[in-house]
Amino acid sequence: MDKKIVEYFKILSDENRLEIVKLLLQGETYDCTLIDKVPISQPTLSYHLKQLTNVGLAKAKREGNWIKHFIDREKLDEMIDYLIQLRDMEAKQCNL
Repeated sequence: MDKKIVEYFKILSDENRLEIVKLLLQGETYDCTLIDKVPISQPTLSYHLKQLTNVGLAKAKREGNWIKHFIDREKLDEMIDYLIQLRDMEAKQCNL
């Protein structure tokens, strides 16, 4: 199994990060707009955004003094493809 896929699922196992991903999927956004929509502090939000960015699920780009965050949809597609392959695996019988 691809270690990156494991990391993606680990990162999304946190409910705050999952909520942040949902919000980011609605469009690129800044920290200041996200903080009003999640029940966490600014430092905690920054921590979660950094975690998402470190594994590659989120991307960040600087625009002047602001940092815009968005989800890398190709990474989500990789996760979806993995789950589809998992679902479609044929059951293998254990012959004893």
